[in-house]
This record gives sequence, structure tokens and C-alpha cells, in this order.
Amino acid sequence: MINKRLLIKNLLAHNDESSFYDKKRQLNLHSREGKAKFLKHICALSNSNPTNNSYIVVGVEDHDNDIVGDDFFDDSRIQNLVNAFLEHPPKIQYENVPFPNLPKDRVVGLVTIRPNNKTSYFKKGIHTIPANSIFIRRGSNSVPVDGIAEKSYQNAETVIGIENNSRNSIGYTLDGVIDFMNFRHPDMAPKYKVFKELFVICWAGIPKRVRDKTYLSRVDIELINEQVKLFYSAQDEVDITFDDNTFTITEFVPLGLNDKTSYYPLEKLTIHFYDNGYYRIDREMLFQPPEFNRKMLYHIYNANLSLIQQLEKGFPLTARDRRDLENLPSTFMICYLNGFEDAKQKLIDAKMVLKPFPKVYLSFKEALRILRKMKYDKGLSD
Repeated sequence: MINKRLLIKNLLAHNDESSFYDKKRQLNLHSREGKAKFLKHICALSNSNPTNNSYIVVGVEDHDNDIVGDDFFDDSRIQNLVNAFLEHPPKIQYENVPFPNLPKDRVVGLVTIRPNNKTSYFKKGIHTIPANSIFIRRGSNSVPVDGIAEKSYQNAETVIGIENNSRNSIGYTLDGVIDFMNFRHPDMAPKYKVFKELFVICWAGIPKRVRDKTYLSRVDIELINEQVKLFYSAQDEVDITFDDNTFTITEFVPLGLNDKTSYYPLEKLTIHFYDNGYYRIDREMLFQPPEFNRKMLYHIYNANLSLIQQLEKGFPLTARDRRDLENLPSTFMICYLNGFEDAKQKLIDAKMVLKPFPKVYLSFKEALRILRKMKYDKGLSD
């Protein structure tokens, strides 16, 4: 079992970006340009490493390897994006890895690209990358090539050595449990459970009772053995259940036009643990968006567009405007889910004017996270 935090440290310490790993300050998957860059690196790393894993580390400064972290990114369906654009797509996995020096809401992202002995290429174009494009790694660069990608087998021994040096130990596991329980969440009633005498899950949250049901809010859940954060949200509420073989997280979204006391199930994540030392994660999308009167939504939508224009022009906000601004991201999401097709893009375009308002910007990121989950769950890519 690989300790992912130790793996990231060993990758960064090995040398600069190479033909088997890349590093990024952050990923931008909201735009076609950002998706194109990400897919280009996935294609190149896969083609240049047919017999060993390759990696992208997210949340690291390029010039000095300073670990600055990035937002928690919980979209396992990122594989659907790769499948939509690449022929012979590699299997990829995105994991969120906490580091002691980072705030609780920041992690380092680790993208693992599994070996794929077939040549990956773009089956359709995106941004400036035309269809049928093939990329490989030359040093730290992802470059286009003509025809069949040239395969390289020289990285296999190096990568296996790095992975072997990143194996977990009892010491790392105990240190992780003690850190989680005693230092990071001492005020949130942290708990832990051992599965199959091997896997340790720690979780913490604040109980919140809404309409005769108790949820956990500000939840942090980690698989300590691999130093992987399974779930983190500063807004959504969750319900946790477990038995001897499984650990289940059901995520709820507080959603309403004038308040957030109506809770809708978003997604259920179940981890299955096995006696042979393996585990499997299953995800089930549960979300059914609420429906509202379209005439009422049209009025609210236009009022929110006017509010964005006020921000763009630097006009002062009234107390009523500030209350409406707090609900703006969830309102735009509700409008989009009720047939206002341009509401999502309007919300994305408003990012910079919302950023000076921390609480609103947090709601903005949560709204886009939910919409992204729904899009990838349906296998959409654009």
C-alpha cells in the first residue's frame, strides 16, 4: 500500500518534471483551454510510459517545488472527460492528499495514469488541438508527433523504485491517526475505525440537526493508510454509516431560493474493504434537482444578473443586495437545472467579481462542483 504523501515527496525530490511526471500549480477544467492542456499531458504521459505508472502533481509551484496546495477536487468522473476525447484512453485516478503545512481546505492533487500499451490520440478536437493529434513526453514537455507514438521503457525501473520507497508502514499509519485525532480536529469529536485489521478511516464533523434529522457538517474524512482525503466540504452535510466490510458517505446539498433548510441527497460513496488487502470505491449519483415556478425564476434570475452588473461597475451594495449576493451561486445553479441554459456560464463569468466575498466565493465553488459532478455522471465532456 502506497503512502501518497510520501510518493509526492519522492516525485518532487527525484528531479524536475520528466517523461513520467508533471507538476501544476492548479488545474482549470472549467474552460476548453484548461481541459485541452490537461488532456494533452494525459495523452503524452500515457504514450511515453507503456509499462509503468506516470503522475501529475497539482498544487506545487513550478519554479521551486513549493507545496502551496489546491482546492479539494472530488470528481472521480474525470475519467469520463478523458474517455470523451482520447482514443485508447488510459485509466486515471485523482486523489486529494493532505499536507501538514496546508490549511484544512487545501490539498495536493495526485493524478495517477495507469500503463496503457496502446497509442492514445485525440479522437476529436478541443481548443487548438485538432482531431487525431498524438503527444509524447520529451523531457518535461508534452509535444506533438506524427504517426504512431514512439514507446519508451526506460522509466519502468525508476518509477517502481520511487513507488517502493513510498510504501506505507505501521509508523506512518499511527502517526496519521494521532495527528488527525489530537491535532487537526480535537474540537470536532473525531472518530476512527479499522477495517479488515489493515485499513484505518478517520472522520470528524460537527453534528447539525435539521428537520428531525442529524447531519455532519464541515466534514473531513481520510483513508489514513494512503494519506488520502476521501471527502471534505465546508458547506454540504453528510450522513455516515458503516459495518465490518463497508464505509458509506451520503452527501446532501442544502438548496433553496430564500434559505438552505431543504436538503437534497447528492451522491453516495461506498468503500468496500476485502480480506486480501484491496478496497473498491463505488459512487452513485442521487441528485434530483428541485423544480420551481419558471415565471418566478425568471424574475429572480434577472435580478441576480443586475446584481452582477452592479458589482462589475463598482456600485455600492445595499443590505438587501448583500443578502441576495450570498444566495446568488445556488440561485444560478437552480436556474440552470430548471432550463436556463446560459445560467451556468453567467456564473462562471462572474468568478472575479465574486472572489472578494469569501463566503459567496465558497458557495460559487460548491455550485460548480455539483454541476460538474452531474455533467460527468452523464458522460458529458463540454
